[in-house]
Amino acid sequence: MSWIFLVLVYGLFKGGREIAKKKAMDKNSVMEVLVAYTVLSLAMVVPQAKDAGGLELKYYFFIAFKSLCMFIAWICSFNSLKKLPVSLFGILSLSRVLFATMLGVLVLHETMSILQITGLILVCTGLLMLKFKPDANKTDRVVPLVTESLNPLVKENITIYVIIAFISCIMNSISGFMDKILMKDITSSQLQFWYMLFIVFYYMLYILIKREKLSLSVLKNVWVWVLAILFVIGDKCLFIANANPESKISVMTLIKQSACIVTILGGKFIFKETGIGWKLLCASVVIAGIVLGVLK
Repeated sequence: MSWIFLVLVYGLFKGGREIAKKKAMDKNSVMEVLVAYTVLSLAMVVPQAKDAGGLELKYYFFIAFKSLCMFIAWICSFNSLKKLPVSLFGILSLSRVLFATMLGVLVLHETMSILQITGLILVCTGLLMLKFKPDANKTDRVVPLVTESLNPLVKENITIYVIIAFISCIMNSISGFMDKILMKDITSSQLQFWYMLFIVFYYMLYILIKREKLSLSVLKNVWVWVLAILFVIGDKCLFIANANPESKISVMTLIKQSACIVTILGGKFIFKETGIGWKLLCASVVIAGIVLGVLK
């Protein structure tokens, strides 16, 4: 069951990445942070290049497609995260959980026990609860938590950021599905190296087409380095977990939601966000679902 531990590490590191992203974007633009941490991540996996060759042509195509999904997901997630409170960015993870589970069950023919189905329901419930909290002054209704901490301009355009975040979730789910397929035939070193190389290539094209201006000062942003380190280690753990024949996308997706615990605590202690008590209650529901999900 070592794959469960590896996915848990990925989930916790993923939560840490959301915090690092938001802190990094306090000093630099979305594109500067994206490009810098992606290039730094590629530099960190270059030593794996010696073990990355020897793939059939079709696998380069598949990895390029996975990388494209993540390129789109990152562009969407960074732009929505820049406007949304970090503890609430995981609201639309509900769609990611459902979509990834659907892919696992319908395409890979994974089966889920009664406990795992119950766990899925609890995780979805906890994530959905994050969207609302009881109004202390009016106990007969709930108020949308998504509008907390947002300035008036962002509130007026909230639908745009919801759509962008939703697209990010769908692309992430497809990428996770590709991980499971690819890791049946290739190694984690091969996938991680080519995946990072293709993403850097996409960013270079994007910068040339959009004529984006980047500042080298981004390399002085310590949060960008933290982001790259968490990304490389977390993805390595996830790829190794996917290579385990016992691992299931449906269960892995549940475990990944442990990221919300880190983002909630980060929202409280780093960004001084409010309403943390309710968010921790929601997180406890998610944790209960994860525990049930890993049981056979």
